[in-house]
Amino acid sequence: MTMFQQPDTVTRPHVDSELPGPRSSELLARQDRRESNARVYPRHFPIAVDEGFGSFVRDLDGNVFIDFLGGAGVLSLGHNHPELVRTVADQLGRFTHGLDFPTPVKDAFTEAQLSMLPPGMRERTKLHFCGPTGANAVEAAVKLCKTATGRADIIAFQGGFHGGTHAAMALSGTVAQKEPVPGGVPGVHFFPYSYCSRCPLGLDPDTCDTNCVGFLERSLNDSLAGIPHPAAVVLELVQGEGGVVPAGPEFVRRTRALTRDLDIPLVIDEVQTGGGRTGTWFAFEQYGIEPDVVVASKALSGIGAPVALILYDERLDVWAPGAHTGTFRGNQLAFASGLEAIRIFRRDDVLGNVRRRGDQIGTRLAELKDQPWVREVRGRGLMWGIELADPRDGRPAGALAAEVQTRALRHGLIVELGGRDDCVVRMLPPLNVTAEVVDIACTILVDAIAECAAATPTAPTTPTTAAA
Repeated sequence: MTMFQQPDTVTRPHVDSELPGPRSSELLARQDRRESNARVYPRHFPIAVDEGFGSFVRDLDGNVFIDFLGGAGVLSLGHNHPELVRTVADQLGRFTHGLDFPTPVKDAFTEAQLSMLPPGMRERTKLHFCGPTGANAVEAAVKLCKTATGRADIIAFQGGFHGGTHAAMALSGTVAQKEPVPGGVPGVHFFPYSYCSRCPLGLDPDTCDTNCVGFLERSLNDSLAGIPHPAAVVLELVQGEGGVVPAGPEFVRRTRALTRDLDIPLVIDEVQTGGGRTGTWFAFEQYGIEPDVVVASKALSGIGAPVALILYDERLDVWAPGAHTGTFRGNQLAFASGLEAIRIFRRDDVLGNVRRRGDQIGTRLAELKDQPWVREVRGRGLMWGIELADPRDGRPAGALAAEVQTRALRHGLIVELGGRDDCVVRMLPPLNVTAEVVDIACTILVDAIAECAAATPTAPTTPTTAAA
C-alpha cells in the first residue's frame, strides 16, 4: 500500500532533498535528451512525479508537495479521487472509445451537462463533442459561428488566451507565441479588456470598465471604423493565462447587449473557469448573462481524462454531418468520470466549498496588502492571482514572480505564473480542497513573497515572455 492510497496519511508537504533529487534528475535528463524543446512545466518544477492523491503529489525522491497547479486546472476533485478511479475502472472493462455513437454513459453525461446550465438555457441548447482539447473546442465554436452567420471576422480581447493551435493562437493575445509562426489566421480584431488596474486605454481605472466596452460599442456601430460585423465575439470572463483578471460586470453586460442588438454570436470561453472553478458551474452565471456559445473542457471529467465540448443555442445548429469531427470525441472514460463528478459535486456541496475556500484565500492573501511589491490580489472562487510589480514605476516583476515560484516549490507548494511578463503568481487548487491545506499553502506563499521581496531592493530584470 502506498502512502497516497489513504488520504488521511498526507496532511502536510515536506521537501527533504535538493530539487531535483537524484531519481528525478535521471528522468529529467532523459526527457531533455528525447522530448521536444517546447516542454514547459519541468523547467519551472524540476521534479519527476511518482504519485498523487487529493491536493498532494510525491516525487520519485519522496518529496511531497501541495499541488495548486492541478494539471492546469483539469483535476477539479484532485488527484485520483477514489470514487472517480472506481468509476473509470468499471467503465474501462465495459467500453472505452465510441466516436460519436450514442451510449448509455454518453447519454447520461450529456443530460448531466445540460442540467448544469441555467434553466432558461437548457431547452434551447445543443451540445457538440469536439477533439479532446480546449483549443479544438474554441476552433469548433469559431467554425460554427462563421457557418451560421456567413461572416468571416472574429473579435477577441487583449490578454486573452484560447489555445496553441493555429486558429486558437490567432485569437490569443500572447504575441511571443505568434512571432515564430508566420502566416497567422486573418480576420481577428483585438479590443481592450477591462483590466482596470492596468487600464489598456490609459484612463482612470475607476472608469475603465465602461471605457473599454464603450470603445467596442462605438467601433461596431461606426460605418467608418473599418471592422465589418464579425461572425463572433470571443471572451473569457476571467482571463486565466492573462493573469487571473476578472472582467468587470458592466463590461460583460454591455458586451452581451451589444452582441445581441447586432446579432453577433457571443462565445464565452469557459475552458479554465467552467466546471465550478469560480464558485458557479460556469462563470457567466455570476454576470447575469446567457451566451450563444459556451466552450468547456479542462475540468469536465474531474480526473483529467480528456473531453471537450461546446454548448450552443439551437438556432446556430446549421452544420452538415462531419462539419467538425475528432477521433477521440467519444471518450467513454471521461464521460463516466464526469458524470460521477457531477454527482459528487451535488452530494458534497463542492460549489459551496469553492466559495468558502475562496473567501478563506482572500482573507489570507489580504496579509499582503502592505507589501510594496504586490500590485494587486484578485480571484474568483478557487482561481487566484497575485500580481507583482516594481513599487517605483509599476513595471511587471516577472523575475521576482519566478523567484517566488521557486521558493514556494522548495517549501512544498506548486503554483503557476501568468500575466504580462509572467508577473502573476497563480493558484488553481482542487475544488474540494480542505481549509487546512489552503491555510498551509497560503502561509508558504505569503512567506515566499515576503522573503523574495525583501531580497529585491531594486527593480529586477523582467524579459518579455509568453504567459505560462
